[in-house]
Amino acid sequence: MPVTRRNRKSEDESPETPKMDLDKIKGLIKLMEDHDLTAFELEDAGFKVRLEKGGAKEQVIAAPQPVAVEETTPEKIVAEDTEEISAPMVGTFYKSPSPDADAFVKVGDAVDEGTVVCIIEAMKVMNQIKAEKSGVIQRILVEDASPVEFGQGLFVIA
Repeated sequence: MPVTRRNRKSEDESPETPKMDLDKIKGLIKLMEDHDLTAFELEDAGFKVRLEKGGAKEQVIAAPQPVAVEETTPEKIVAEDTEEISAPMVGTFYKSPSPDADAFVKVGDAVDEGTVVCIIEAMKVMNQIKAEKSGVIQRILVEDASPVEFGQGLFVIA
């Protein structure tokens, strides 16, 4: 369509874009600070402004409190040359073959290489854990029916 005088808009007739002066925006910021606001939105004569304070939201996460673990072994035998028997897999540690049976080993028990010292349940399979060397059980490091990680110490043997 060719531009003619009839369909041509003059410079004076063009709609003016609404403007808000900088002093007014600074006043809004001061208003936010004075009243401890975190967000503010204003629409005035076709001009819309939204102000938010603090770009990143602060999250407060309560840290779990450490649980006190009681030492179940009443005595500790002190030896200079000790070694740990560690968990060969992830699972649940059991010190006896059944809940009402005696423990495989207690502090002070002598064990030979290949003696079963505990069971670790992994994926509903009971795996017998055997001593890798002969010695005397110095300490039991894990509570019965506790979860254990790969490489976690189970017993101290000397």
